[in-house]
Amino acid sequence: MALLFTRLRNFHHLHHYHGVHRRLSSSTTTSSVLSPYSSTTLTSKQKKRETLSLLISEQDPNYAVDICRSGELSPESYLDRYSFSILIKKLSKDNNFSAIHQFLQELKHNRNDLKTERFVSLSIILYGQANMMEHALRAFKDLHEGKEIFKGSIKSLNALLLACYLAKDYARAKCVFLDFPRIYNLQPDRDTYITVIKVFCKSGDSSLCYSVLEKMDRKGMKPDTSLLSTLLAGFYREEKFKDVGKVLDFMKDKYGFDSELSTYNVRIHGLCKLKRSAEAEVLYEEMCSKGMEPNHETFDHLIRGFRKEGNLEEAKKMFKLMVESNCEQKSGCYLAMVYFLCRWGDYEAALSVCRQSMDKGWVPQFRIMISLVEGLTKTSKAEEAKRIITEMKMRSKDGWELWTEVEACLFQ
Repeated sequence: MALLFTRLRNFHHLHHYHGVHRRLSSSTTTSSVLSPYSSTTLTSKQKKRETLSLLISEQDPNYAVDICRSGELSPESYLDRYSFSILIKKLSKDNNFSAIHQFLQELKHNRNDLKTERFVSLSIILYGQANMMEHALRAFKDLHEGKEIFKGSIKSLNALLLACYLAKDYARAKCVFLDFPRIYNLQPDRDTYITVIKVFCKSGDSSLCYSVLEKMDRKGMKPDTSLLSTLLAGFYREEKFKDVGKVLDFMKDKYGFDSELSTYNVRIHGLCKLKRSAEAEVLYEEMCSKGMEPNHETFDHLIRGFRKEGNLEEAKKMFKLMVESNCEQKSGCYLAMVYFLCRWGDYEAALSVCRQSMDKGWVPQFRIMISLVEGLTKTSKAEEAKRIITEMKMRSKDGWELWTEVEACLFQ
């Protein structure tokens, strides 16, 4: 079967490669983003969507820059900000950091509509995403030290904090928060405090968030449940359970928030990541007793938690409860369950979940399906394996030859 797996990987690589280029060649006949000779005129929104679509499928980072350049991206558009982020990710993966700086500088200097704090702030965030913090810091200082024709505000400081967060440069983020408002005469706003709380919670310093909450209180800024849930998650990561209780108390007594589904999900997730899924299940039962309906996140955390602890029966039980519930279900949970059931050698259960998944249109990857049919064959369920192979042949015309070879290898 080893040779078969090698052929399988090559098949998928070629299929993906050709699929990408079919999409690109098709797009060039309908979109002015790549073809200046196209007779079709796209609306602004169509152009943004076309640019994003081409960018996602493009494999050449340098050509991706051309796509973005042609798309005339703007920081005002959510779709365009997403396109910027995808481009930076591609160039970073290619270690082409000079191209990132060159592209952002080119846009700022050549387009009058981008000579704004909004674009500089976006550039700072993108530098952070690429872990180019010296460039992010330089862009901020140029803005606030009079080297740009426009002035900076707290928005660019918030962008610099977010850049530090994305780059996981938590020490620098703390310095920015503590020193820069004084140095540059800036007044922190709600976004400043939200970002620095995220920084403290990720860096293992969740206790520092108490002083931030006090500052927010003095300014009349009430934290929402999302922000307090971030603090809860931080204390769970640090295993500071007394602080978890403290946050839950002042959520209710000080801010008037009752525990809701999102709060329970954060707590369940925190316990599952610490391999304390049995305690998380107690919270699940508690929320159900209060009449709350768990959602797919609740079940996903519990199933994943029990899987990581090797507790197969509990994972299967939670999966069954999810299937029987009214919650929206996601493909990832089904596909992961098939994979792990095969790893555990429970091919009968894997077959059942696979059937449910395929009935919903969610077909596991070939390598998982091969593991399943091979396992069924070894456990005297050859007829079930043959039925799966036949169904896969019907579902995938491109894979007909491959599945025929799988069948020949298994039943020769």
